[in-house]
Amino acid sequence: MSEFKIPEKYLNNPRYKIVPTQFGDETIDVIYRRLRKPLSRAEQDALPPNERDMFSFVADFNQRTYEAAPGIICHQDLPVPLRDGTTIYVDIFLPKDSGPVPIIGSWSPFGKRPGEGFDEWQLMGVPPRTVSKLAKFESADPVFWCNHGYGIANIDPRGIGHSEGDAVFMGTQEGRDGYDFVEWCAQQEWCNGRVGLFGNSGVGMAQTRIAAEQPPHLVCIAPWEATGYMYRESFLEGGIPGKYAESVIGMVAGPGYIEDPLAMAEVYPLWNAYWADKLPNFRNIRIPAYFTSNWNHFHNNGSFEGFSKIRSRMKWMRAHREFEWPDTYNYYNLQELKGFFDRYLKDINNGFEFVPKVRLEVMDAYDFDYATNRPEKQWPLARTQYKKLYLNSADMSLSETAPAATAKATFDGNTQELNYDITFTEETEITGYMSLHAWFSVEGYDDADLFFTVKKLGQDGQELPVYVLNEPHPGTWCKQRLSMRHVDETSNVEIRPAQTFDRIEKLEENVPVKLDITFVPTSRMWHKGETLRLQIAGRYIRDENWFESLVWLNDNKGTQSVHTGGEYESYLTIPVIPPRYQSGDYILR
Repeated sequence: MSEFKIPEKYLNNPRYKIVPTQFGDETIDVIYRRLRKPLSRAEQDALPPNERDMFSFVADFNQRTYEAAPGIICHQDLPVPLRDGTTIYVDIFLPKDSGPVPIIGSWSPFGKRPGEGFDEWQLMGVPPRTVSKLAKFESADPVFWCNHGYGIANIDPRGIGHSEGDAVFMGTQEGRDGYDFVEWCAQQEWCNGRVGLFGNSGVGMAQTRIAAEQPPHLVCIAPWEATGYMYRESFLEGGIPGKYAESVIGMVAGPGYIEDPLAMAEVYPLWNAYWADKLPNFRNIRIPAYFTSNWNHFHNNGSFEGFSKIRSRMKWMRAHREFEWPDTYNYYNLQELKGFFDRYLKDINNGFEFVPKVRLEVMDAYDFDYATNRPEKQWPLARTQYKKLYLNSADMSLSETAPAATAKATFDGNTQELNYDITFTEETEITGYMSLHAWFSVEGYDDADLFFTVKKLGQDGQELPVYVLNEPHPGTWCKQRLSMRHVDETSNVEIRPAQTFDRIEKLEENVPVKLDITFVPTSRMWHKGETLRLQIAGRYIRDENWFESLVWLNDNKGTQSVHTGGEYESYLTIPVIPPRYQSGDYILR
């Protein structure tokens, strides 16, 4: 049992309930929050426009078979029995008069038919009418796929919509439930026995958890952006509580309760069996898989972890700059995804194996990319050359030479930031994992939350951001609570250090401690005369126009200092990618 106690606000409160749950040999009290009330179309229409929410819309329970679109039949609200007796409900879309077909499933808490609740069904960055109202959020569109000989399953997991039980959140239970759905689906007369999974973001995250359970009839998956390590990448990134989960569990609807990871992060801030249950067993996945990753979103690291750790020989990664929604429904990407599913769900020998296993969009500035879909053979790239850039707090520079003299730069993390700069004298590509190894101290408090960002500046000294949905992105990032800095010695401490998150080590007044931390993966080009800037702050800094609620509950009550030089050797390790081939002035990357 955890040494942490559940606060009174969660006890004897009808909004919450506590469910003792077994995780391996350990029983942990899991906090559930009452789900948002499902709203009908009429109830949605009665709300002011700014209060209407597609995720809380739940169509009336109506078991029927009807023609949902020309040539597309829908079996609506079919019951699916789970092994513990719970019943969930799915909508199955099929080509009319087709006979048995392969099924592509969409598993997430975002509702089976959200498009029915709105006159316009549009995703940010996606042109109007690109996606039909039959599509589940972030998922395969039945109008596209049924017209190419596939069936689509829109699934409400346990506790969502009209499905029974209480909703769980990205753990082994969801994987087991997904297993049960796949095996039920494969036995139905309209399925040819072959099932795949597709979708981005939350719909992608569920796929790796289901595939790790190894349902026999799950043939392939396509997780297009999928957080893996929920503790480290979402709920307690760097040990700092994040509120993004609030924007998910606060929107979805059902009759009961939903697991509340935000409350769990408050009660159980250290790694335990509950958080371990959220980590997919990637090594169990041996079926074909097509991953994507957006360099500039929090799914980034998890997507690469999944791609790297699964044990399938047939696996692909395509990394890009733009946001997940326009990438998912892009015409060219859909055609390629169809090739993947044709190969593995229909067993058509179409040459998909020729697609490079890794393709990278190398970012430059704004919405310009240095390279698009550049083929690579592995990740990280075998030709990577790691280079140290030493911090110098005397002149706020980065340099390839370590400063001999010690220096200290002090800042208030709540209102100020520090910038360390280096200007490149030649074209430099950075692709892979950067890591920071630096010394910090705190005055006036025993802890600090630090937010690190790598940016690019032009020759005029002005920042050159990359654009995501036409908004400037802050840059490549990592963050860390200093009291949770302890490094897992089994990780590659020099190249990719990882924290254990199993202890709290408070700081002594003005006593420097060393922090080793890894940035999320990236790929970007710096041209001659452009500057790499390492920004250190005590808070998340982003343009206010961004639509996602990316908020961290940072805890900074003193002033922070960065120590460099002498005994406090502090440096940023960057993965430099040399040209594949160079002849004189000719360079091939």
